[in-house]
Amino acid sequence: MGTCYITRRETFNAAHKLWREDWSQEKNDEVFGKCSNHNWHGHNFILFVTVKGLPNPDTGFVINLKELSQIIKELIIEPLDHKNMNLDVPFLRDILASTENLVIEMWKILEKPIYLAGGELAKIKLIETENNFVEYFGGKEPF
Repeated sequence: MGTCYITRRETFNAAHKLWREDWSQEKNDEVFGKCSNHNWHGHNFILFVTVKGLPNPDTGFVINLKELSQIIKELIIEPLDHKNMNLDVPFLRDILASTENLVIEMWKILEKPIYLAGGELAKIKLIETENNFVEYFGGKEPF
């Protein structure tokens, strides 16, 4: 029996601004463009969390999708949905709120609870716009 990959899709809406306090207005505008708007901007994000593993012989599941959904909603969606990522989200405090940094922080949060639920986090894909998305396959950071 081989490894299976199962993916859960969730959505959230959030605002952010790409801005470095240690840079001038001109430098922020040059590097981040419209994303440095002082009045923020928002996205309708689509999140895909992929878990890998062997199906449990009793259930046929790699992970119970209801439990995976609850983990994602509690730890990721609730803290982010309809929030300002720069101001309202504790796990992004002091972190530039890029989509790349967001998926890395999501991984750190989700890896251990998914493991405890019987799966192994394989990939996080976060769609920011119809043309831009990030895929993250984890790092070497211990959880």
